Amino acid sequence: MNTAGTIDRPLTHDPKKQAPMKPSTSEPAGSATTDSRTTSGATGSRQNRTREMQLIQEALARAHMHERLHEAEREHRAIRLATARRMQRRAERASMRARRALAMAVMQ
Repeated sequence: MNTAGTIDRPLTHDPKKQAPMKPSTSEPAGSATTDSRTTSGATGSRQNRTREMQLIQEALARAHMHERLHEAEREHRAIRLATARRMQRRAERASMRARRALAMAVMQ
């Protein structure tokens, strides 16, 4: 099976081996300027552009995971704080019961 590559999954990542871009039918025939420096640097800019786009996606994913990690850490901290407060209230109630029991024992 010999299938042609797509934009997302080209047959090769080497710009020199990729098929040249065909002009679209929506543009007029003479609209593009043919400049020698534009065509000679096209492969380098195309390769650099795809690398930059890949790096942007990686940086975005890294920032997203960093934010989710911080969010999970904040949630964990909030849960620990709520647990600590609950334990403190429980200890205070136990302390009050002990003081009452001691007071009752002293009064009798």
